[in-house]
Amino acid sequence: MPALYLSHGAPPLADDALWPGQLAAWSADLPRPKAILMVSAHWEEAPLALGATETVPLVYDFWGFPEYYQVAYTAPGAPELAESVRRLLTAPGVTVQEAPERGLDHGAYVPLVEMYPAADIPVLQISMPTLDPRKLMDIGRRLAPLRDEGVLIVGSGFFTHNLAALRRGGIPSWSAEFDDWGHRALDAGDIDALLDFRHKSPAGALAHPRTEHFAPLFVTMGTADTFGELDTHRSVIDGFWMGLAKRSVQFG
Repeated sequence: MPALYLSHGAPPLADDALWPGQLAAWSADLPRPKAILMVSAHWEEAPLALGATETVPLVYDFWGFPEYYQVAYTAPGAPELAESVRRLLTAPGVTVQEAPERGLDHGAYVPLVEMYPAADIPVLQISMPTLDPRKLMDIGRRLAPLRDEGVLIVGSGFFTHNLAALRRGGIPSWSAEFDDWGHRALDAGDIDALLDFRHKSPAGALAHPRTEHFAPLFVTMGTADTFGELDTHRSVIDGFWMGLAKRSVQFG
């Protein structure tokens, strides 16, 4: 299976005129996954935690959009995938914990509603135990064998993310500059620059004042590194949504 990093939007994405169709077209162009492993910007927990392995209620981890509290996504749980993840990640001194009541958050289900609306593919979400890019790449490398088993690994974040700095109308210069830099760094395979994006990119601190929305990219990049794909990515979705870069990329 390919590995993806996608910008997941927010609950109102469902009402956008363009983006849901882009996500649907992307999934239609992919092989059908046996299961989906989601790494979302909205779940940080250490040690790394495995989410629910059976269908439980979603996590409505947002406010200001009460009309979207009725959204449901009843995908099957993925206990076999959870066991494979546990096997791949457990090592001396490394603990993998269980979070059996933790449902999918909006970083997981918002894009999945558009990509796989039938909700008939097993989904497992795992937490990010760190925001360190190098450590996240290592987690991705260790998870990479799942791709040979038909698992779609998805890092879900946002290519730029600073809600406090947005202004009504238009695309902020910091968002456009970071998106352009990130696109060129990916195209050039400049992994060192990406790993140190807070210092080596223009407007990095503004584009990501906190780095959790860029961090899932490094899990995806780790799986790509295992298969020698870091220089073969393609941007499937680009452009901006409410001033934020929605760049989403595929490896493999």
